[in-house]
Order: sequence, then structure tokens, then C-alpha cells
Amino acid sequence: MARNLGVIVCLLIMLMDIVAGILGIEAEIAQNKVKHLKMWIFECRDPSYQAFKLGLAAAILLVLAHTIAQVLGGCICIWSKQDYSKATANKQLAVASLIFSWIILAIGFSMLIIGTLSNSRSRKSCGIAHHRFLSIGGILCLVHGLFSVAYYVSATAAQREEKLPHHNTNPSGSHSTTSV
Repeated sequence: MARNLGVIVCLLIMLMDIVAGILGIEAEIAQNKVKHLKMWIFECRDPSYQAFKLGLAAAILLVLAHTIAQVLGGCICIWSKQDYSKATANKQLAVASLIFSWIILAIGFSMLIIGTLSNSRSRKSCGIAHHRFLSIGGILCLVHGLFSVAYYVSATAAQREEKLPHHNTNPSGSHSTTSV
């Protein structure tokens, strides 16, 4: 049952991130459909309420997928370089995936929020053209899904490894199994 739950969690995380990515890209498409005037590098455009809704939904799904991966993956703590070098491969992969997933979350969420807020009803923006915040945020949602699933899988594998009995040598030289 635990393995089936793991597959379901991985599919849920990926599905949420894929939907968030598609919504971010669709928000960009909706934003590009509104009336705008462009002169050289300057642009004036009306906000798109559809892009606002899609961008907000993408940002919410990204945060939910991240929260699910982090909460169900558990806590993997490494306090020093020495701890990292002594850690198992699963634990090292979990830490690396955790760091990358947080970085991608920060950048992707920021891009989605910037793109979403630029489409707020109260904003008719004029200034230097800055496109593709929503689509880049959407693409980062897809990348986030990969790192979040890698974190969840490696973190749960590392936790299982810690529960397994360790083999030690007793003073007489024979091997014995002890559990920690």
C-alpha cells in the first residue's frame, strides 16, 4: 500500500505542475490577445482578466504541488559538509533536489506573480516591453515537477534506508545485525 501511495503522490505532484505550466502558458497567450500599442521598446497595453485568472491559478497550483512534495517527502537535514559526504546517495539526491526545487519555486512563482499582477484590472501599463513572464513561469512549473518528484522519491527512499538494520562487526570478529 505504501508503494502505491508513493506512485499516487508522484502522479499528483506531476499532474499539478503540468496543469500549472499549461495555465501559465495559456495566460501568456490570453495576455497577448489584448489590445496594445507598441513603439520601439515601449508598449502600452490593457490588462487581460483571463490572463490574470489563469496566472493566479498557475501560481496557486505551483505552491500546492510544492507543499505536497515537501510535507509528504519529510524532512531531510544535513548540517555540514561532513554530514553530506557521509550521507547515502538517496539522501544526497534528496538534498540536491530540495535545494533546486526551492530555487525553481522562488523564480517560477515570482515570474507568475509578476505576470499576473501586470494583468490586474486596475493596471493599464505603459513602459518598457516585458513579455513572457507567464510563459517562463509556466515552463518553470514543469521543471519544478521533475525536481519535486525527485525530492519526494529520494527523501522517502532515504527514510526507508535509515529504518533498515545496519551491519556491524562485534569484538569477536563475526558480523551481527543490529537495528538503530
